[in-house]
Amino acid sequence: MRIVEQLWGRGEVPYRDGLYRVDGGSRALCGGGPGAYHPDAGQPVPFLVGEPLDVAQVVAECGTCEVDVWFESPLPDGSGWVLGGGGGMGNVGHLARLGADRSLRWVALMESSNPFLGVRHHGTLAVFTNDWQNLLSLDLDDPLLR
Repeated sequence: MRIVEQLWGRGEVPYRDGLYRVDGGSRALCGGGPGAYHPDAGQPVPFLVGEPLDVAQVVAECGTCEVDVWFESPLPDGSGWVLGGGGGMGNVGHLARLGADRSLRWVALMESSNPFLGVRHHGTLAVFTNDWQNLLSLDLDDPLLR
């Protein structure tokens, strides 16, 4: 079992902004605070994926963060689930994708996004809402997010 799966099984994730994939393709995430997701003209704002991450190094340098799942939603095509919530001191948000068998595919931690409360689906686009009612959109058909 890989480190991301082990941490997830304990209710933890690496404590650094990142997209942590169970297949080892983890990447840094670049984003601002909870207001960074506030859409202009009602359009959701996507997050930016950065350089590859070494998960073991992130855990050694930054530690881990406990996360609480606040919602989960089946994907419209039946291929799995998305879920999200918070962690840490209230400023942390996380999102995750599970396969149809409920196995973890990836989890994203954002230290300053604030907790995510729900999701709306529009085809392959998932639009998540944080506790400031700001939006973050993810195209779940993106190879990094499958």
